[in-house]
Amino acid sequence: MKPSIWRRAAVWSLLFTITFLSPACGSIASQESPNSATRTIENKGSDTIVNLALAWAEAYQEIRPEVHLSVTGGGSGTGIAALINGTVDIANASRRIKSEEQAEAEANGVTPTEFIIARDAIAIIVNHENPIDNLTLQLISDIYSGKINNWREVGGEDRPIVRLSRETNSGTHVYFLDNVLRLGDALNETLFSVDTLLLPSSEGITAEIRQNPNAIGYDGLGYVTDEVKVVAVGISIDGPFVYPSSETVNSNLYPIARDLYMYTAGEPSGEIKEYLEWIISPQAQEIVKKLGFVPVTP
Repeated sequence: MKPSIWRRAAVWSLLFTITFLSPACGSIASQESPNSATRTIENKGSDTIVNLALAWAEAYQEIRPEVHLSVTGGGSGTGIAALINGTVDIANASRRIKSEEQAEAEANGVTPTEFIIARDAIAIIVNHENPIDNLTLQLISDIYSGKINNWREVGGEDRPIVRLSRETNSGTHVYFLDNVLRLGDALNETLFSVDTLLLPSSEGITAEIRQNPNAIGYDGLGYVTDEVKVVAVGISIDGPFVYPSSETVNSNLYPIARDLYMYTAGEPSGEIKEYLEWIISPQAQEIVKKLGFVPVTP
């Protein structure tokens, strides 16, 4: 990987550690200040959700200034692990909790409770110089598994394909593996090609595609910018080929769409319950829409 890519990845990794903290706040979950006048909710996990969670935290602090929200990224797996270990109040995840994580949590005395807080589409993105406009799910799977290695094989120019992916701790990576590479088949054992470049952030993928006409990547819809070209996706060669949007996700036309989650240790109460109830309110879901994700209704 080029040194410039590593520098950009490091910068975005640092950006994901932005937090909303009071001076008296520590690193353990559910901490109160010494005078019990404020309450900190620890919220950690999915990098897909982190910008949305930060925007929610900022808006909620205006409504409830006595409730502070500490928001960090690190990936869905990191958030769920912190929930299992009892170091966060809310874990963000761009995938459902795995059966082995559920079992580990229960063995540790934690019963994860799931909340769907928004929806998302995963966009397939390429450089604007790439003439490819449409790809089927099977072709995307074949590209990422290494069966197809040149853009000429899918109707493009004679150029090598550079595959970009999120890191393995990312919920987006796990979802893409299960539902695109493996086409939703639980018995399918297809893996990413060994030369796939793993990047720690959605922004890192966009930055690399912007400067590399040979690259292909995938990003949550909320992270797609005009700097890259979005490819329409079809279930079969006969189409229809559909672009990701709120409309195509809600109408179930776009084939790579998912729910986004928050998990708590058991049924939430107090400030945590009130915050989660606010998240699915029209005010909070309007923020979902503004950031390019798909709102949910109560």
